[in-house]
Amino acid sequence: MTTHHGQSGPRARRAGLGVPTLATGSREAPATAGRVGMVLSILREPRTLRIAAVTLLVASPALFLRLWALNALGLNSDEAVYAGQGASLARDPAFLPYFPVFRAHPLLFQTLQSLEYRIFGVSPLGGRLLAVAFGMATVWLTYAIGTRLYGRRVGVLAALLIGLMPYTVVVDRQILLDGPMTFFTGLALYLLIRFVQTDRTTWLYGAAGALGLATLTKETAILLLAGAYAFFALTRKARVRPKQVLIAMAVYALTVLPYPISLMLAGRSSTGGSFLTWQLLRRANHPWSFYATTVPPALGLGVVAVVVLGLLVVHRSLSWSEHLLLTWMLGPVLFFEIWAVKGFQYLLPVAVPMAVLAAMTVVSLPLPELTWRGRAADVWLRGAVALALVLSLAATTWTRIQPAATGSSFLAGTGGVPGGREAGAWVADNVPDGAGLLAIGPSMANIIQFYGHRQVLGLSVSPNPLYRNPVYEAVDNPDLRIRRGEANYLVWDSYSASRSSFFSESLLTYKDRYHGQIVHQEFVTVDTADGPIRRPVITIYEVRP
Repeated sequence: MTTHHGQSGPRARRAGLGVPTLATGSREAPATAGRVGMVLSILREPRTLRIAAVTLLVASPALFLRLWALNALGLNSDEAVYAGQGASLARDPAFLPYFPVFRAHPLLFQTLQSLEYRIFGVSPLGGRLLAVAFGMATVWLTYAIGTRLYGRRVGVLAALLIGLMPYTVVVDRQILLDGPMTFFTGLALYLLIRFVQTDRTTWLYGAAGALGLATLTKETAILLLAGAYAFFALTRKARVRPKQVLIAMAVYALTVLPYPISLMLAGRSSTGGSFLTWQLLRRANHPWSFYATTVPPALGLGVVAVVVLGLLVVHRSLSWSEHLLLTWMLGPVLFFEIWAVKGFQYLLPVAVPMAVLAAMTVVSLPLPELTWRGRAADVWLRGAVALALVLSLAATTWTRIQPAATGSSFLAGTGGVPGGREAGAWVADNVPDGAGLLAIGPSMANIIQFYGHRQVLGLSVSPNPLYRNPVYEAVDNPDLRIRRGEANYLVWDSYSASRSSFFSESLLTYKDRYHGQIVHQEFVTVDTADGPIRRPVITIYEVRP
């Protein structure tokens, strides 16, 4: 397999326009006309037009899918937490009582959100647009990585694949940390490739800094260190000396250092330790087969099949490029498969290497000699496979981003929650200040708190501090809270009920015991054998002792 180094385009041609200066008494109009003429001459060049066309071909569908009906549904629980943190960092008094700055993860993305919120005001749409910007930057990085390793054709196809991929599009449309983290891990991968190709240590240290920024976005990016270590341990293409490793690790540590320092200065260092303990002791939230059944369709079954086929065909002649891409995926895949807690978006960093490997296979995989048509048949076959991949990804993604909700189940990380924004807005307009609300769990509680600006507690939060997120407050005695008038409303939702029937039944028991009356409901349309029906997904009861 032939590995191509990066190709730098020809330098821009400079026209000797000889613009006169004011000192000679010349008018400014000829200078302006000269500049316009230079721009037009550049735009007329075939290469410039080709680059513009390819850019539009890749960027337009990628951006369209990320923006389509972006704000049709309200925030989900994780989005509400990160958006609420950004609002608290911006010192918005409406969010400070409900969303502490220090919660589960580092704060780079939330800090960027807070800067946006200070300028334009707190807006969930603004947070989602920031996530979209990171997603589009990742598309460009994928092009750069593919071009550096295998040439421009692979780069363009890889960018198109990741731009249309359901996995990246769905996550990039949400206020989540995984999309921005994937951008920074992709940047680290690109800089590492430059180091291997040039042997200039500046690129290695830049890769360490980029990986540090990824860790400041979400701490699980530290797993990519295992991939870098495995690559240098296996490859003969590049060698790193101990001194270089120490400096790179120092750069990484200095980049990550602001987060633990901020925790200590804020007196919240115990929060980080408590969160780590809770994460290690959490019960499994999905079966071991979760990633095997969920992630391949999100990556695109065609993409996965092409990558597997390509690796099988050339497994005896893999170059350092394939070794790097495969080892880059190794750490996250192994860790999250072994770890009991699994999330839909946790493996997002593998999307970039998968897109590049799929594009390389389609463009460069050696094919059997096609004597009946020769080279033309080879080109048409590769083009047909590429088109099939692109169309299948686009069709799958289109179905996944539609805002219409037809069911009551919800997988965390896959989109907004129907009815949550509307229920929270009702709470803000109708629930008196100081009234208490109880929900089935913290997921709906976060959403109602973000939109409703009222404290909401979750019944499912464990009273044992070892088994709960340290930022959540346990409800030790719901009966007593209701009798004392500290809990005036109960919030039932079908999404939490489908995951925790015990606490759903408990909440409904309190509703019956304390004469709960429905004061608000949110509905979705569900298709049944008898036709579409409206089904309540969120119900708010008012209870009285």
